[in-house]
Amino acid sequence: MQVHPQATTIFSSMADLHAACVDLPPPDHAASQAIAAREAILTKPAGSLGRLEELVAWLGAWQGRATPSLERVRIVIFAGNHGVVRQGVSPWPASVTAQMVGNFSADGAAINQLAHIADATLTVIPMADLAPTEDFTLAPAMTIPAFLDAVTAGYAAVDANTDLLCLGEMGIGNTTAAAALAAALFGGTGRDWAGRGAGLDADGVAHKAAIIDIALARHATCCDDPLVAAQTLGGYEMAGIMGAVLAARHRRIPVLLDGFVCSAAAAPLRRLNPMGLTHTSLSHRSAEAAHHALAGFMGLNPLLDLGLRLGEASGAALAVPLLRAALACHTGMASFADAGVSERT
Repeated sequence: MQVHPQATTIFSSMADLHAACVDLPPPDHAASQAIAAREAILTKPAGSLGRLEELVAWLGAWQGRATPSLERVRIVIFAGNHGVVRQGVSPWPASVTAQMVGNFSADGAAINQLAHIADATLTVIPMADLAPTEDFTLAPAMTIPAFLDAVTAGYAAVDANTDLLCLGEMGIGNTTAAAALAAALFGGTGRDWAGRGAGLDADGVAHKAAIIDIALARHATCCDDPLVAAQTLGGYEMAGIMGAVLAARHRRIPVLLDGFVCSAAAAPLRRLNPMGLTHTSLSHRSAEAAHHALAGFMGLNPLLDLGLRLGEASGAALAVPLLRAALACHTGMASFADAGVSERT
């Protein structure tokens, strides 16, 4: 596992960041067409491998290769703390964020084991030295400079020499931030978006929803802009994820998103550009109640549904072997001509 250093500023203003979010490269349609042509001659009925075929075309279109590769798979976890934890929205203390970063470093977390299985490099980035954001019921979560620095750190964390980027997070209280941001971007109240997070009971979920509503009311006049909403209601680790997703798009790297928090972190890019997340796939639908609705608003169809609610890129890592299987079928299967198998009449 690697711990990535913080970056120098790339985005000097919200206007600069906005421009980068709307000016995006398209996929390589020639690569996806070449992949489709090969799929058409393989020894199987057309379309019989379903989404596996779609995944290979997606990989190729964003890698710009008729024969995609998964030799360099990287998992990046952004960790951050949230001032709103002081409002009692999590049953866990904020100190657990730093403790889990240490656990990642010691190879002791679930994601470490899943990264080994996925044959992926794991990097963990403690954002803002794990200082908490402001309590967003009282003030914007981040100042504009702090938000831009966090997006920049995420952008700079993406190695251009990557075949597939898997993103995840760690941060006590971040499902509250994710729910608030989702509500600001797509409408609704705290009750529509608040869930159990890391283990709240029914009373805890109701309290969490009320806290979200307080934040939404306080910042109602400044969240029409998706970037301002992310700055006001998000977190350092969420801003880092958004920066990484943006960098991957500019560098033509396909991305596997993790669960609810990761999806919410990327959602401003979808609001700024309807095609802003076409280089991403949603690895799984988490057990967090609102994730299904959020995925629908974002136009993302999850690959897996395993009842996960861990975060830390666990679902993204689990989806990597699925992509490897899809690619193995595409590259390893014989054609009808090579195998001497009669084609459909």
